[in-house]
Amino acid sequence: MSLFEDTYRTIDTNYEGIFRDKGSKFIAYAFPFKSEEKLKDLVQEVKALHPKARHHCWAYRLTPDRNVFRLNDDGEPSGTAGRPILNVLLSADLTNVIVVVVRYFGGTLLGVPGLINAYKSAAQDALSHAEIKECTVNDVYGLRFDYLDMNDVMRIIKEEGLEIEKQEFDNSCYLEFEVRKMQVNQVVDRFSKIDRCLLNYIRTI
Repeated sequence: MSLFEDTYRTIDTNYEGIFRDKGSKFIAYAFPFKSEEKLKDLVQEVKALHPKARHHCWAYRLTPDRNVFRLNDDGEPSGTAGRPILNVLLSADLTNVIVVVVRYFGGTLLGVPGLINAYKSAAQDALSHAEIKECTVNDVYGLRFDYLDMNDVMRIIKEEGLEIEKQEFDNSCYLEFEVRKMQVNQVVDRFSKIDRCLLNYIRTI
């Protein structure tokens, strides 16, 4: 992702695809995926659907800058399963997506080129049905302010179209909000002009 790019492409929900070759069946599942902590559960979910399948291979890409990825051949020859699946995600320029491909062996060996083509084709079939959505890269900020400044704070929130994630109103108030990367400097500058405001960066999503 370039310095000035603040969008990324992902999928909106789960999708399935299938590819058959010489009796072997390859079933692909594409999931929206934002956290590596969910990897085990997702793979287990697919394994529970297909307990008799020979292989459950997968690849994913994570984060808006698309720099985090992993792949797994699950017993297939190295480079014949996870890598072709990942290459489909790269070609489609998708991130925050995992694709798991299940293989039922049909009795005939496909060879390295055949396996690469099969895993790639199954993944492509799943994503060919997918609704691709473009998301903005947003920063989450925390804002602590005095109750007397509520009107000024809420005016900025409204005018800048900021999405509030969390709010606590008392004598001392606290908000967490999302702001698009491109708007950050402008929004920070506006809040800095309110004397009793304390703003801190939390994370990028």
